[in-house]
Order: sequence, then structure tokens, then C-alpha cells
Amino acid sequence: MAVRACGLIIYRRLQPAPSSKVTDSIEYLLLQTSYGTHHWTPPKGHMDPGEDDLQTAFRETQEEAGLQASQLTLVEGYKKELHYPVHGKPKTVVYWLAEMKDFNTEIKLSEEHQAFQWLKLEDACKFAEYEDMQAMLKEVHQFLCSRE
Repeated sequence: MAVRACGLIIYRRLQPAPSSKVTDSIEYLLLQTSYGTHHWTPPKGHMDPGEDDLQTAFRETQEEAGLQASQLTLVEGYKKELHYPVHGKPKTVVYWLAEMKDFNTEIKLSEEHQAFQWLKLEDACKFAEYEDMQAMLKEVHQFLCSRE
């Protein structure tokens, strides 16, 4: 059976300069793992018994980044599943999109992560080494731009 995990792609909007495009003011939150290859991903994790996918995504975000569901706005209309092998077993990760309500909210990392960064799309794609993660970030950005 495939391993299942859930998470949130979290973004915030900078206060844009009058001349800048709205899309230039979007930054994405990535966390760097404190184990393995120290890769960068949005907050995510495995389901606990009795949880549904979205409950897992919010719980993991609280555990890994210290963000409460009340500090985020879930963006309607975006949900993405990534499928890839981990240690030879299939894994599915379901992501939703959420916006920070307050740009200045503090991130509080758990022991699972050693660093975090707020990154514009281009840098977020550089940090996220996996092609499917890069593609998802670009897709999210297009989705947000199309809503402006």
C-alpha cells in the first residue's frame, strides 16, 4: 500500500511597490529537513489514525512550522497530488494552498527541520530540487496569477 502524506503550500504577499506586479510580491514557505539530504519542502507529513487529509495537512503545518489553522486562509480550487517512490515504495502527497493572513507571523520550527525560507518562485524552484515539486510551485504561481 502507498504511503500517504498531506501538507500545505503556504505563501504570503509582500507589500508591493506601486510599480511592481502583484505576482512579484508572492513568497513561498519552504522548510529544510534536519535529517537525510536536508531537502526543502512545504510542511507535510503522514496521517494519524482517524484524520482526514486536510486535518493532517493543518496538524503537520502546526507541528513543523508553528502555524495555526486560524493564521492561514485556505485557497479554494487548488489541490494537487504528487506520486513518487521513497525507499522503493510508492508515496502519495496531497497538497492544498494556503495564504498567511499576517505577513509577519513568526515561523517556529520543530526538530524535524533546521531552517526555513520565504522564497520568490524562481528561488523556491532552485531550493526544491525535485522536478515534480518545481512543477507544482510553478502551477501554484500560475493559479494565483490567474486569480488576480
